[in-house]
Amino acid sequence: MVNRRKTERKYRSFLGILGATVISLITASSSLALPLSPGDRISVSIPNEKYFARIYEVNQNGEIEVPLLGGVAVAGLEPIEVETKLSSLLIHEGYFLKDKLQLTVEIADWSEIQVFITGELFLPGRVLINETKESGSLAISPETLQITGRYPFRRYLTNAIRSAGGVLPTANIKEIRLIRQEKEYMIDLSGIFTGEPVTDIPLIAGDRIIVPATNFQAELARPSQITRPAVNVFASNLSIPADSNATSSIKNNITLTYGSRFSQGVIAANCVGGTHATNAHRHALLLRTNQLTGETTYLDRPIEDLMRDSYNERQNPLLMPRDGIACYDSRITNTRDIIKTFAEFFIPFRIFQELF
Repeated sequence: MVNRRKTERKYRSFLGILGATVISLITASSSLALPLSPGDRISVSIPNEKYFARIYEVNQNGEIEVPLLGGVAVAGLEPIEVETKLSSLLIHEGYFLKDKLQLTVEIADWSEIQVFITGELFLPGRVLINETKESGSLAISPETLQITGRYPFRRYLTNAIRSAGGVLPTANIKEIRLIRQEKEYMIDLSGIFTGEPVTDIPLIAGDRIIVPATNFQAELARPSQITRPAVNVFASNLSIPADSNATSSIKNNITLTYGSRFSQGVIAANCVGGTHATNAHRHALLLRTNQLTGETTYLDRPIEDLMRDSYNERQNPLLMPRDGIACYDSRITNTRDIIKTFAEFFIPFRIFQELF
């Protein structure tokens, strides 16, 4: 029995060591240099040599055009791997002696890249990340030549998600899938909202990102690295005595912080407040159109109930881009306007009768 317990302890200890080893390997692999993509520029340096040493740009086929060697495939390789490949080719072709070639490869510039992202996002599809003001220019300035291996801070997973409009409240941010060259990685970005450390992954051209779905999470509806900063909604408040949005001090299109709810949109549209006797019984309409199906749904609530009696998503939903808010006047205002309309109609008719 004692021997069995000792064996179990040794087995558990072995599993612990194995688990730690796996984790350390994953950590080590995540710290490796970023592989090259089409459009990236590398600087090849060889002491006292000016023919092969120059700035190379990875073309659309993933190759660099090296004099006398032609196209050399480097896309998907890290700079150290490019060093090894170029050195071997130059020695094999007889341009340099073995063990005499000192070749180094450094990053001169990271290009913009295209990646594909689908799932629980506002704007899924193909996105372009790492765009800069110098995009499209092939010129390399002297200052750029002095800065090698520049940090590609716009080529990370979080940038791709933001470029796709940000995640929806139904996104499972703990199990985001990254597919690269037939390999798949699972990434947890929940630390962006909790403050825990997050491993943001640098991307290369052709990466595929899938954001799976889960239950609705209201805590994801706030500005962050992977959510949108604001939402634009359409608002209409043709109230009495104001006869237009302009005189109600609002525009047809208003911008609210992402995470704002129906009640806050109604306040932004100037639908709340005023004379209690005439304004307290107004009601507001929220219109929402499904971008995929075109189906329009609506929620009609008395404004006072919306302000004072809202406890869940169904009663006071989050505002989404291109939602519409319309405010209608109270019964007292409506009745007064009906009486006014009858008066404006019958008084001229009565004057016409007395004249003729």
